[in-house]
Amino acid sequence: MTSIRALTAAAVGTGLLLVTACGSSSNPTSNAPAGNGGSSAPTDTIVVGSANFQENVVLANIYAGALKAKGVKVSTKLNIGSRETYIPAVKDGSIDLIPEYSGVLLQYFDKSATAVSATDVFAALQKATPQPLTVLTQSAAEDKDAIVVKKETADKYSLKSIADLAAVADKLTLGAPPEFQTRTDGIPGLEKTYNVKFKTFKKLDAGGPLTENALKNGQIDAGDIFTTDPLIDKNGWVVLEDPKNLYTAQNVLPLINSGKASDTVKNALNAVSAKLTTDDLVKLNEQVSLEKQNAETVAQKWLSDAGLA
Repeated sequence: MTSIRALTAAAVGTGLLLVTACGSSSNPTSNAPAGNGGSSAPTDTIVVGSANFQENVVLANIYAGALKAKGVKVSTKLNIGSRETYIPAVKDGSIDLIPEYSGVLLQYFDKSATAVSATDVFAALQKATPQPLTVLTQSAAEDKDAIVVKKETADKYSLKSIADLAAVADKLTLGAPPEFQTRTDGIPGLEKTYNVKFKTFKKLDAGGPLTENALKNGQIDAGDIFTTDPLIDKNGWVVLEDPKNLYTAQNVLPLINSGKASDTVKNALNAVSAKLTTDDLVKLNEQVSLEKQNAETVAQKWLSDAGLA
């Protein structure tokens, strides 16, 4: 999402660890699977990328399908890695478009950002997004990072909110993607906002099967898991409240290289944003992660149901 989307497995649920990058001038997606077979997109093709967690892969397929339905030539580079890897790729044209989340993207571009609500975050994001990048219309669909614990843990330590962790976190292990150690809404944010300092940090994935299984099996006591994860309800896990808004509004929207944002492209993507809801995200994730359906098939079915195929 958090924020952290920061964040994981391929659409079929494989446990692929996040890739990090330090933003060098070299192409960070040169080894990613590409429909066009090259490191940069031909001028008549939109290359749609995704982070390496299942929801983002499904969203990338939705964007790709919506564009194809309007006659746009499309290829994909999926499961690229974390934001630190794919943002430079959108800037240098290795990819042209990727599904993003408003709040965490704003924090990536402006670490001092204070906007919280969906409207304020989007307004600030439009100003903070650097050329040659631009964001298009945001959807109502929202997926946040959350600190999630098992019900037994919540009961044992009387945990209802992240603030309650301050008194007991020094006994607990947190699991999250590697970049959680440095991101504004990760460990630094937990310490600054809530004075929460965990005993141990375990590097896992972005709310994917590694984190889910570690929480389920007791290898971690708390995990950074996305709020649209269907396993939260299925397992009776507890999403800790965030009274100080460490995790701000996280609405799904397209991030695109402005050089490829033609009217046809913008209209197709904005039409997706007009239809996409949070309930849709939960259902899409359930179909891929629990029912083991193919991400592209799930995306195409959503487009058809929405009248966008």
